[in-house]
Amino acid sequence: MRQKKFILQEQDIPTQWYNIQADMPNKPMPPLNPQTHKPLSADDLSHIFNKECSKQELDTEHAWIDIPEDVQEKYAFYRSTPLVRAYGLEEALGTTAHIYFKNESATPLGSHKINSAIPQCYYCKQEGDTNVTTETGAGQWGCALSYAAKLYGLEAAVYQVKITMQQKPYRSSIMRTFGATVEGSPSMSTRAGKNIITRDPHHPGSLGTAISEAVELATTTPGCKYTLGSVLNHVALHQTVIGLEAEKQMEMAGEYPDKVIACFGGGSNFGGLAFPFMRHNLKGEKHTEFIAAEPESCPKLTRGKFEYDFGDEAGYTPLLPMFTLGHDFKPANIHAGGLRYHGAGMIISQLVKDGYMHGVDVAQTEAFEAGMLFARVEGIIPAPESCHAIAATIREAKKATEEGKNTVILFCLSGHGLIDMPSYESYLNGDLHDYRVSDEEINKFLQTVPQVD
Repeated sequence: MRQKKFILQEQDIPTQWYNIQADMPNKPMPPLNPQTHKPLSADDLSHIFNKECSKQELDTEHAWIDIPEDVQEKYAFYRSTPLVRAYGLEEALGTTAHIYFKNESATPLGSHKINSAIPQCYYCKQEGDTNVTTETGAGQWGCALSYAAKLYGLEAAVYQVKITMQQKPYRSSIMRTFGATVEGSPSMSTRAGKNIITRDPHHPGSLGTAISEAVELATTTPGCKYTLGSVLNHVALHQTVIGLEAEKQMEMAGEYPDKVIACFGGGSNFGGLAFPFMRHNLKGEKHTEFIAAEPESCPKLTRGKFEYDFGDEAGYTPLLPMFTLGHDFKPANIHAGGLRYHGAGMIISQLVKDGYMHGVDVAQTEAFEAGMLFARVEGIIPAPESCHAIAATIREAKKATEEGKNTVILFCLSGHGLIDMPSYESYLNGDLHDYRVSDEEINKFLQTVPQVD
């Protein structure tokens, strides 16, 4: 019988994270103080984040960073996650490509987000913090952070994007199950939220608005630190457990990926899968292609601009060097709430700028069509975010067939869609629409990007 799944033993789970910054020819540009435009130090960042993550954020020297023993033990609750050969999808497409997926939907909370939530809460607890706060789009990060906070006896407050809170009500129920408080963003509980609502009473919310509220709470509450589920360097660092496991599992399968694909919001699952394989490209040992699948309605990698910009709408965060659509950009209300973010992670932005990886746009209906096919042939209902990666994989598989190549494709199934069924119901009922943002709209929001010399 042909082997479907490749699973590592617990002793083979990574004991170190891979820090790609140490191997990059062009290091990411530093985050800047928004008032002085001077580079920020780890001490500066530690006013918002815990101290250890602040150090990891700016570490461009150490390629390997030890995973604390307690975090390793918590990882063993659910890792390794399976690497799966997608025979069903291959046969449905009639493709010559060999398709594999790293199944991060197999975690207890249904997505990859727990990989960073656990270490962030661990470090906060070690440093004496009592509270953590964060934003969440689709709710996967909010669920992971709520669970991890409970593991370490921390109180968690989550600001969930208002429109996705309505689209995915059970995710906020999961957060509350783990003891977190949950607010729809923008809310009236913070000055940032009140200002946004005053400007636009019908604002549907975005990750930018939710980040503003969470940062405000963290900086005005003693013993509280802000935790982030994507975008920043230390988050992608923690997520490299995905790619490090996949590297060993691909070796078990006797293959190596020609193409690595993941959906893209801020970059956590894409970077987590891609970076361990990318290190071989950087050393000239391999020539893998890396493809980030983003929504057509929020196309920062393909149509945004590489600039210093705020990570949030209110301008509370440091200025980050990234591909951006402008921090005031209001994404369309697509059902892939985790991808509705105006900017890209700093490391990925630099690697895209330098030509080591690239983005592709996927329309909402194409994503759901791909997810429906995948569910029917592989038996897993993917999250709307992951559907974008599947759609990009199908494109590449069809291209391989046209070219008569046995291309090896690896993608990240970053989360399951069992709590996203209202989205699928909308698709099945023909109620979903595609949204393509115009050049005029992008240019309008890019006008608000701060000018940095």
